[in-house]
Amino acid sequence: MEISNYMRDEHRMCDEAFAKAEQAVNEGDFKKAFEYFEEFMIDTLKHFDKEEEVLFPAFEAATLSTEGPTYVMKMEHNQVRGLLEQIKDAIDKEDKERFFSAADTLMILLQQHNMKEEQMLYAMCDNVLSDQASELVEKMKSH
Repeated sequence: MEISNYMRDEHRMCDEAFAKAEQAVNEGDFKKAFEYFEEFMIDTLKHFDKEEEVLFPAFEAATLSTEGPTYVMKMEHNQVRGLLEQIKDAIDKEDKERFFSAADTLMILLQQHNMKEEQMLYAMCDNVLSDQASELVEKMKSH
């Protein structure tokens, strides 16, 4: 549960920052929206790096598979990265309609992505990597 709990908490932290960005855009405060979105984007990309550089390689080594769930998660990370750029551009141009269009797509993708990670992949990591869990969480915290 140690890996699951740590990673789930990071998902929640990212969600909160994005909700603040959405609220700021809704209020027409694009300066504040940019600040919250930047926080969300940085935290989300750091989270992806922790998964792609620490957690996923450990899981892949333990399961001897790079074509399973981690492959799918990495593909979804790339989709999210593209949407982050679209949203950033919409904020820069103060385009509320474009922001919410891309934000809706991002939220659907992230909700599905996070659910797969939290209900399946992280549980698998807790199981397969139980002897390394504390070490991996510490490595991710300092990453």
